[in-house]
Amino acid sequence: MSGRSLIETISRWDPMQVPLALRWVLTGLAFVVAFAIRYRLEGSLPPGFPFLTFFPAIILCSYFLGTRSGIAVAVAGFFSAWYFFIPPFAGFHLTGAGIIALLFYVFIAVTDIALVTLAQRALRALEVERQANALLAEQRRLMFHELQHRVSNNLATVSGLMKLQRRLVGDEAAGVALDDSVRRIDLVARIMRNLHDPSGQTVDMARFLADTGRDILESNGASARIALKVEAAPLHVGPDVSVPLGLIATELVANTLEHGFPGDSTGMIGLRLWTPAQQGRAVLELQDNGQGLPKDFDIDKTRSLGLSIARQFAKQLGGTLVMERRPEGGTAARLEFSY
Repeated sequence: MSGRSLIETISRWDPMQVPLALRWVLTGLAFVVAFAIRYRLEGSLPPGFPFLTFFPAIILCSYFLGTRSGIAVAVAGFFSAWYFFIPPFAGFHLTGAGIIALLFYVFIAVTDIALVTLAQRALRALEVERQANALLAEQRRLMFHELQHRVSNNLATVSGLMKLQRRLVGDEAAGVALDDSVRRIDLVARIMRNLHDPSGQTVDMARFLADTGRDILESNGASARIALKVEAAPLHVGPDVSVPLGLIATELVANTLEHGFPGDSTGMIGLRLWTPAQQGRAVLELQDNGQGLPKDFDIDKTRSLGLSIARQFAKQLGGTLVMERRPEGGTAARLEFSY
């Protein structure tokens, strides 16, 4: 047992968990040991220490065996010390010095018992409060996961309704807008489901990027012609980071599929997530070998709704989103953000 575990066990000790008969046996044993040690030290101690070994016994019995055991040891120690260790010895005669010694013993014994009793009550009250806080924390955790579960279900319902509506839309631009909206809603629902996982309230973005990127390729029927390579360091973040970061990554991959690899063209998309030396910062990079951006492309002036949303989320993360043509062909996007 570690030192910390031992301290926690002692702090939560309840004398009532010891059987009554055993308590009194241990009380008698504690007194006998204290008396034997004091008797053995007779002649080795200077005058004025008739009760020295009884005080530890009183404290230990009061804490581990209860207040009554402490009082019993105190009373037994009082009379045994009076009879054996306070002159005149072997009797209950009193002198002025003896009266002072006995009064001193009573004061110390009562103080020890009172302090131990108060400490036990304070520890019991602290334990009750600790259990209440643990129960409250568990209730909040369950409520949080239930909320995430309901949000995820509601988003799935909205997504399903929009997919049904998509079948009735004949206008191509409106259909594309609905498809984009469904994709974004599905992404948020995915993040909510990850947060609903009992293992924690954070999302592993490395695993999330790999899973989401694969899903995007499959949903667009591009998994056979586009290779996706994900290199991501483990990064666990809460919903305030995972939601905007997930939306930005999804938008970048979807934009690359749409504009970098139109039709049946083949190629490769690389996603990289890493943390530089600067603490609290991370970098998300996307590179592809597709057609690349137009020469006059300016992300600040783009009319793409998805990229405009990605820029706003980048600002929310305390970063900036940069997109540029690669000299060797294709597109490079970089987002440095805080987490």
